[in-house]
Amino acid sequence: MTQPFRTLFSEALVWPGMQRFTGEPPFTADVLVEGDRIAAIARTPARLPRDDAAVVECAGDTLIPGLVDGHSHLSFVALTNFADIGDIPPEEHAYITMHNARTVLAAGFTSCLSAGAAKPRLDVALRNEIDAGRIPGPRLLAASPELTTTGGLGDERKLHLYRESVAMIVDGTDEVRRTVRTLCREGVDTIKLNVSGNHTLEAGKAHLTLMSEPELAAAVEAAHSFGKRVAAHCRSAASVKLALRHGVEIIYHCDFADAEAIDLLEAARDAVYLAPALGMMHDTIHCSEEFGIGYERAKARGLLEEFESLCRVYSELRKRGLRVLVGGDYGFPWSPHGANARDLEHFVRFLGYRPEEALHAATRTGAEAMLLGERLGFVREGFLADLLLVRGRPFEDVALLQRPENIRAVMKGGRFHKLPLPPDAARWPLAA
Repeated sequence: MTQPFRTLFSEALVWPGMQRFTGEPPFTADVLVEGDRIAAIARTPARLPRDDAAVVECAGDTLIPGLVDGHSHLSFVALTNFADIGDIPPEEHAYITMHNARTVLAAGFTSCLSAGAAKPRLDVALRNEIDAGRIPGPRLLAASPELTTTGGLGDERKLHLYRESVAMIVDGTDEVRRTVRTLCREGVDTIKLNVSGNHTLEAGKAHLTLMSEPELAAAVEAAHSFGKRVAAHCRSAASVKLALRHGVEIIYHCDFADAEAIDLLEAARDAVYLAPALGMMHDTIHCSEEFGIGYERAKARGLLEEFESLCRVYSELRKRGLRVLVGGDYGFPWSPHGANARDLEHFVRFLGYRPEEALHAATRTGAEAMLLGERLGFVREGFLADLLLVRGRPFEDVALLQRPENIRAVMKGGRFHKLPLPPDAARWPLAA
């Protein structure tokens, strides 16, 4: 029987990960990976034998768990006009999605919890190819397209013009059930619902709730009958309450959650994951001028007010200890794939997180949301070897993770996807 490949990270500064409220101080150690697992950790001055292992001389660089994007759209294409995504043929769209997956993995995100696929089986096919080892990409929980109602987010139709977008339009409980059952049959891991409006809609703004309670209830019932989780786009307070009432497990945004909604979220703290998706909103306000939006247009759309409300909500939710995921709706020209680590700095700057807390959200909390809490999210013996080697101390300055030159190595399941190659590179377990 062939022995698994062995990799030794020598004298790394290990940030092992943290529990929800407490963290173990970083320590210097040798870390041995065998196959896809962390086999041994020896704290300095103890050393692990090198034997036949490929050795990475860390020289004090920091070893951390791989990052998790909890609001990912790998099939979103960097187009200024969101509706144009629907015009991309599925064959080309599959290749673009594959390239986005490679980009996000190289940026240090070894897992992605999808928040919606742009076409029904894009996530499913991508997940299957990644799992089979035929293409590089993060671990992926595949989402359905966003299920929306007439006039909701993703409905780009006009009376005189039919257009596809990133959503499937479902009206009424029978259509909702049939669509959810079809998508579960096709292999999605998560059903995504657009319950509230959005700032991009003329008629259905973000503070409105557009999906009816019977429609949402039917979707959740159908998804749960297949053992699938439900994620929901909920910006309005009423939509958050509706999602909680019917057992939605992943709630995105919560921008306008009121005091009652915040109390209800706290009561459901062990049953729900949240994700503010700060990245796209922040970057639309501050980084979109060259793409025809800019600060003044974003302000006129109400985005500044919405962003400030979102920050107030999540600052309070942080104090109450809720499970919040990093992940910012990346995939737009002003917030491109590969820039995902911006969200960690947003957590620190705008939500009051300490750097280690932001890292915890991007590692341990993300691993739990990926349903891998027993195998991922810590640098710990027996855990999956999803690891980043980072120049500097990201547990003190999360902005370090935004610069590609600081990510020395990306390992997923014991195989390198990014590494400054040594002279004997042919021996190393490089992924395709």
